[in-house]
Amino acid sequence: MNYLNLMKQSVWHRLFCAMLATVACTACSPREALPPGTAGNATEKKLRIAVVPKATSFQFWQSVHAGARKAAAELDVELIWKGPLSEADRESQINLVQDLITQRVDGLALAPSDSQALVGVVREAKAAGIPIVIYDSGLEGSDFASFVATDNVNGGRLAARRLGQKLNGTGNVIVLRYMPGSQSTEDRERGFLETLAAEFPEIRVVSSSEYAGATAESALERAQLLLNQYGAELNGAYTPCQHVTSGMLRALEEAQVAGKVVFVGFDAAPDLVDALRAGKLHGLVLQDPVRMGELAVQTVVSIVRGKAVAPRISTGETLATPENLEEPEIRVLLSPEQ
Repeated sequence: MNYLNLMKQSVWHRLFCAMLATVACTACSPREALPPGTAGNATEKKLRIAVVPKATSFQFWQSVHAGARKAAAELDVELIWKGPLSEADRESQINLVQDLITQRVDGLALAPSDSQALVGVVREAKAAGIPIVIYDSGLEGSDFASFVATDNVNGGRLAARRLGQKLNGTGNVIVLRYMPGSQSTEDRERGFLETLAAEFPEIRVVSSSEYAGATAESALERAQLLLNQYGAELNGAYTPCQHVTSGMLRALEEAQVAGKVVFVGFDAAPDLVDALRAGKLHGLVLQDPVRMGELAVQTVVSIVRGKAVAPRISTGETLATPENLEEPEIRVLLSPEQ
């Protein structure tokens, strides 16, 4: 009898241990096995969203970064901000994107330094299943979900109308371009030249083939060459981005014609705001870089979370002049958050 009782106890003991093992295995099963909406999803890691600017060295990109940080905090996602030091360094930007593909980020917002050079690496990102939003400057092809940017052609139109009106529809003008391959500035240049030709036919563009390059120093050198060549007959000048505008401003100041030559530029910086206030600049076309950074991150996150997004999202463009620079909405754009 005692022997049978011991056998029964042993059997029940083995059954009890098996039940405990089953419970333990269930508790240790992978989180992915849990159905959507269960408590297990609450511990999932944050989305990692990468934002790649053309460069990190200009005030404009620092303001884009501020907007991206704001959106990332509001959406509770991890922000990865990486970019080359120079806007001319296409190879570094390509390498950065390839590195982010290897890291398997959840989404990518890219401001391509060249509308063609970045096509291949964006295709790689799409093939890896990474949703892509292009912002600020366009990219050829269709391997991205949305484009968040200023209407740069319209920005060029605003600049042309301001310069044409200040010149009373007549005079000689130079355009100092930025760099080949940058779609944003190419659109600004095109919008300016087309509008000037259509609406101010008596204005003569004496030079529009010179490129300033990626720094204010190279822009200054090119501007000096243009002023040496056309200074005696020059009435107006247009530049399509911040550092080119700064370079042209310095050249006009050194030639002692700042304020005499009607000058319209693009983007805000402290030296340009001071020049606008002093009457050395007659107009600045302003973007909203903070809003651009916000919308770029918001759009990527929406795509990752399965929401529909518009293929083109405009961030707006505004003309600042010495007459309106103290208006609240203009002041915000002249000194954007960083």
